[in-house]
Amino acid sequence: MLRFFMVPIITLLSACTGVPVDIKPVDGFELQRYLGTWYEIARLDHSFERGLSQVTANYQLSDNATIEVINRGYDATNDRWNDAQGNAKLVSQSSQGHLKVSFFGPFYGSYVIFELDHDSYKYAFVTSYNKEFLWFLARTPVVDPALTEHFMQLVRRYGFDQQALIWVDQSMNDGLSIK
Repeated sequence: MLRFFMVPIITLLSACTGVPVDIKPVDGFELQRYLGTWYEIARLDHSFERGLSQVTANYQLSDNATIEVINRGYDATNDRWNDAQGNAKLVSQSSQGHLKVSFFGPFYGSYVIFELDHDSYKYAFVTSYNKEFLWFLARTPVVDPALTEHFMQLVRRYGFDQQALIWVDQSMNDGLSIK
């Protein structure tokens, strides 16, 4: 469990809040609509999430006007849930999908939403300042194969490491698929 908490902290200590050269954060971003629970459909493999299934991220406004972030995943090897709590803030314009996230003190890492379903906020594609991180998030644990193919097209276009992608087991979560 300590591994789940320490690696993001160490990673974020050395991270910056910039944006990859070839990727732009979405415009027209509405924070209120982004709040709530997201299911992790796919991610680039990283030690702090390695082996976790049923991963979710929950975003809520806190009392001090920051965004409370709670990441949760199931560790089947140890038969337990791992949680990590942090906070996020908008980097600049409130209408741009670019946040900075911290799981430890004043040290933040970039959270760049580069694709978002603007109509209903049903899915989002997120990366970091150097494309080391990548997440495919959805409001439901199952998504339409056409959306998965769209995600893979962007993975190839932007040069993410396809071989390192982890398709998150969400089979224990109930929910409707999205198209």
